[in-house]
Amino acid sequence: MKQPIKPILSIAFVLAASVQVNAQMSGSSSIVVERPWARATPGGAKTGATYLTLINNGESPDQLLGATTPIADKVQFHSTTEENGMSRMREMPVVDLVPHAKTKFDPGGMHIMLVDLKQPLKEGQTFSLSLTFAKAGKVDVTVPVAKVGAMRPSDMAPMMHHHDDTMKE
Repeated sequence: MKQPIKPILSIAFVLAASVQVNAQMSGSSSIVVERPWARATPGGAKTGATYLTLINNGESPDQLLGATTPIADKVQFHSTTEENGMSRMREMPVVDLVPHAKTKFDPGGMHIMLVDLKQPLKEGQTFSLSLTFAKAGKVDVTVPVAKVGAMRPSDMAPMMHHHDDTMKE
């Protein structure tokens, strides 16, 4: 009886490659950016939100100092808290990253706010986002856009993104 080694190895390779598509690393490999995504915005919206997970694989703390994107005038980091039944959003000047830990930006929690959008975020498109870290330096990521009101990246349309789907300035 022959063992199906080649098909098993092929499947393992495809699975490993698909995981890499969702993770983007800094040049020093100390910071990994997993599953970046954003929600589509209505036509006249001036702000949008981006979500992702940062993993600090380094031996020492790092900080997310800033971010830029060609599709918005400013990028800010915000935390959302509940106080007396009311949601409150506060800007954070930096985000601390603990060694060997994940820092999540999710709907209803910390998020990356895109301020003064130059165009609406449209489902199925992508845009570039540059993150700047104190130690890891600059990390460029491509952010796919999910539908309006999406609560997780799996709410994105099941399609491949083509080069012509990239948002223009």
